[in-house]
Amino acid sequence: MADNAGAPHNPRFDEDLVGLDPHDPEAQEFAAHLDRMQRCEPGFTVEASIRRVGEFAESSNRAGGLRWWVAAAVVCLILIGVLVTAWDTLGNVLAWLAR
Repeated sequence: MADNAGAPHNPRFDEDLVGLDPHDPEAQEFAAHLDRMQRCEPGFTVEASIRRVGEFAESSNRAGGLRWWVAAAVVCLILIGVLVTAWDTLGNVLAWLAR
């Protein structure tokens, strides 16, 4: 309990999660989950995209087993796509410069 003494108080424990122990780590994680699920902000900005990538990385680090492997496969596919696109673009630029 001493570890959570400095944790900020989530107002969800006063409104939605009345009756749950605000110092319980599982209850704090559930409150954070509810905060993420009900976030209403534009998702088409660069900042939101970076934040969503960070959330994906955090959730994949918490996952285990098959879910971790699926997350790793998604990341590898994205990286392969970026590398193929960069290779193709570099080839097109070099071909254009060689004209």
